[in-house]
Amino acid sequence: MREITVFTHRRPDDTAAALDLLAAGAARAGVTLRLDEEETSKHGLQAGPGMELNAPVLDEVELCVVLGGDGTILRALQRYAGTDVPVFAINFGEIGFLATIEPQDVEDGVRRALSGDFELLRLPAIVLDLPGGRQSAINDVAIHRKVGERVAELAYALEGEVVGSVRCDGLVVATPAGSTGYNLANGGPVMAWGVEGFVVSFIAPHSLTARALVVAPGDRLTIHNRSREPLDVAVDGRPVCEIPAGETIDARFVNEIGTIAQLPGSSFYRRLREKFGRLAS
Repeated sequence: MREITVFTHRRPDDTAAALDLLAAGAARAGVTLRLDEEETSKHGLQAGPGMELNAPVLDEVELCVVLGGDGTILRALQRYAGTDVPVFAINFGEIGFLATIEPQDVEDGVRRALSGDFELLRLPAIVLDLPGGRQSAINDVAIHRKVGERVAELAYALEGEVVGSVRCDGLVVATPAGSTGYNLANGGPVMAWGVEGFVVSFIAPHSLTARALVVAPGDRLTIHNRSREPLDVAVDGRPVCEIPAGETIDARFVNEIGTIAQLPGSSFYRRLREKFGRLAS
């Protein structure tokens, strides 16, 4: 039986009509939509054709459909990182840079998702090997001072070679997919999808010479907290741990860890123009 996982963002009223459309299409196509307890409760769903409710999220599905913005899309990519399950996203967020379809095209999006009319793009990640287990960032890793604490001092090294030490509010390590987010706000470069490598940029550096650096994919990054206080670490916007004062954390680039669906003929440059050009107009 064909099965699809469904994730939606936190405002169910925004996505209710699209979910109904997806459920009706799935029932006609003989596809079962799987919605976990959170999704079932959020939408107040009742059992019906083409839907399995309160269902555990499984790896053994053919697709994950997201009705939401970049945060929800990242959650889906995180969940299916390291599998072959692609994420097909219909944008219900502000920018939706990772989305496959815009909300005005939801009917066409549902048809494409259910019929498999899309191409696949493999995305890299920044991987942290932490005491509690591996964490993979599809977009970025952000290390920043705690609210109310003094300015941080962060040093970073590549392959054991110290590149610099900067007093700042924090540091961001971004993949090409994440380079248009926090990194871009820091003045870091935009990296086209398909580029192998990652970028390190500083948050509010107290220096006129601190510059973002694009790093080769095989170089291991070590970040040293030279501050007097612990620093917070967030992966794709979610807090995951702290770096104690005087301690280090390692990060590395891993290629092809997530899979996103995109329309045939779609390009990163068109996406960049449409998303950011539209905001600037």
